[in-house]
Amino acid sequence: MNREVVVSGMGMISPFGYGIDYFLEALQKGKSSISFVQEKTDLPISVASIIEDFSFENLLLQKVNKDEKLFKDCKKIGRRLPFSLQCSLLSVLEAWKHARLEEKNYNNKKIGLVVGGSNLSRNYMYEQHNKFQDNMSFVTPSYALHFMDTDHVGVISDVFGITGEGFTVGGASASGNVALIKAMQMIQHGIVDICVVVGTLTDLSPMELNAFYNLGAIGGKRFANSHNEACRPFDKDHEGFIYGQASGCIILERKEVAIQRGITSYAKMLSGAIKLDGNRLADPNIEGEKEVMKDVLEKANLSINDVNYINTHGTSTPLGDKTEINAIKQVFGNKVSNIYINSTKSILGHCLYSAGVVEAIATVLQVYHDFVHPNLNLLNPICNQCKFTKKLEEKANVNVAISNAFGFGGINTSILIRKEDEK
Repeated sequence: MNREVVVSGMGMISPFGYGIDYFLEALQKGKSSISFVQEKTDLPISVASIIEDFSFENLLLQKVNKDEKLFKDCKKIGRRLPFSLQCSLLSVLEAWKHARLEEKNYNNKKIGLVVGGSNLSRNYMYEQHNKFQDNMSFVTPSYALHFMDTDHVGVISDVFGITGEGFTVGGASASGNVALIKAMQMIQHGIVDICVVVGTLTDLSPMELNAFYNLGAIGGKRFANSHNEACRPFDKDHEGFIYGQASGCIILERKEVAIQRGITSYAKMLSGAIKLDGNRLADPNIEGEKEVMKDVLEKANLSINDVNYINTHGTSTPLGDKTEINAIKQVFGNKVSNIYINSTKSILGHCLYSAGVVEAIATVLQVYHDFVHPNLNLLNPICNQCKFTKKLEEKANVNVAISNAFGFGGINTSILIRKEDEK
């Protein structure tokens, strides 16, 4: 049975604010959330895109009236959760309301949950360890739950009453796309009708950030005094990724069920593909990236002529950018000059585990609102044939879009998004 899969809801919290509308405005205006952070935090980096002045309860009130049961449930369960899980809860809440799931107009046994990411509470664990070192008898009982990634599954399913299939998936920086692909497959195989997909905020501790820094993967050194210029995907002056924080949620749904519920969907998810390099290291592989883009097109029975836009992985690392562009050129040949190309990381930084979901949201918004966002700081492109969007929002009728996400350990993923016939 051919089950079409659509996007029926989206939610997001980022440095721009709590809500999809804030993110849409940033994409349309080419606003960057990257700032100088060394004086504000104890992070071993100078620039980043981080969420500041976070208040779970105040943000909750932006989406739910305090008299509603959902507010009371979220507040009761969420107030003492680790930061990353509080952000997951908030992003799901917005998507839940966008998809009108609070109306309970669905089969409760046919709604599932996939959480993208692994090692989700590193900074929380780091803070608890410091307290434990000072006083070894101090270990809060809730830590037994919070250090596990499945705490995200338990909390979200509890608050929203999700009783279908649910689990976490890890794919490093490809985790978000892996989660979306697995959710789509569950819907296509009839396991669920609706699936909540969460891209979890990557709350790294100073240990992980130092490791990335020592690996040479993090940028911002040369542009530490001009933070808005630090993230420059596909520019010859790129030097490394800029750490970003965001949590995103996409609700995928069988199209027939969305229609029955009276929901106008944002876009279709046509296909998804995952390919391994057979490589345990951090270096990208052109063959894996090329094959996964070819595979995602083949699964949707589309050709290179059908693609209008590519939301790249585009990390702003010299080897990563070069490898991805060469893979795109090998797949699309001389058609590459007709396809819009950009990287959302130039606006928000690299959100790591949530990057796939966050950039899928960016892709859907551009497809739905008929524009492509600028690729910031692109002054000297590494590819002259490529149709990069450089400075301002560009009006564009994007019908079919690819969104790439690649992860350490040779994990390559692509998803294919298509405009809905009717808005």
